[in-house]
Amino acid sequence: MEFLEEAVRDVLTASETQVDDRIGYAVLLAASAGAAEDADRLVLAWARATERPVSLLAQGHVRARAFAMWFEARGVRPSWAEALVPLDLDAEEAAHEAYLKRSGESTLATLVSMVEPPRVDPLNAALADGSLEDWAAIAAGRPLPDVASLLACRRFGPALAAGANPLALDAAALTGDLIAALRHRYPPTAGSWPELVAAVLRLRGEGVAAPGATVDTLDLAEQRLRARLPDDYREFLLTSDGLPADVIFPRLLPAGELWARGDVVVLSEPAVLTLARTGHVVEYDPELGTTVHSGFRALMEHHLSLLT
Repeated sequence: MEFLEEAVRDVLTASETQVDDRIGYAVLLAASAGAAEDADRLVLAWARATERPVSLLAQGHVRARAFAMWFEARGVRPSWAEALVPLDLDAEEAAHEAYLKRSGESTLATLVSMVEPPRVDPLNAALADGSLEDWAAIAAGRPLPDVASLLACRRFGPALAAGANPLALDAAALTGDLIAALRHRYPPTAGSWPELVAAVLRLRGEGVAAPGATVDTLDLAEQRLRARLPDDYREFLLTSDGLPADVIFPRLLPAGELWARGDVVVLSEPAVLTLARTGHVVEYDPELGTTVHSGFRALMEHHLSLLT
């Protein structure tokens, strides 16, 4: 899809205003395919990455109307939409019907209409006539079909929310590529250890971290292991005494369960993460082989990047 290539490029390189415009359009594009979960995922990824207000995605009367009609059609107003001003849908429906039937807005168009019959955009004419099939046939030949005008049509809302998908869009691929582009342009900042652990758990969809170990617990673990734990690893254990496993990461052992194997300390269950005397963390994957991380924080930042 030509739009996707341009949108990814803009997300990576264009101005912030263009990024917001591209993402807003892509959200409505996914909505037009009945892919509400993918659209929500894209909004949330954009909001987390940019920390800008969601209202920027719904700039202009038609887009704002499209979002409002979409919420009604899907039967739920998502939590991220709380910042958007609720609209009088009956009034917006009447306004949109008038909008679809009008001709060009420019002074030149007004002058031309005095000597020629006014010409309505064929896409809008198809919507005004109530033909989703005609709209799709015309829109297929345009690089950026006006999906906002489509979604703002109240009559089409139920069919679109149910997955009519007039443009035969692969919404999962669209949103996935744009989320990846957002992560590349706005890489997550790990911050402090509590922030890093919280980011990992949030992306895993889990709750709060385990309570941190005490200094006495760490001292006893070092005596038992006969090894000094690196400062970054101690800081992690003081923040969260271990972590549960997820689909791409083993369970990180609490301080009381750490054990030594030769010259290394085993950090996980299964024993695929080990801490060398140099402070390096060795990660073994049966498919990808062995990876050596410069320290425990580097390992966790790598895990965060994989989750994002």
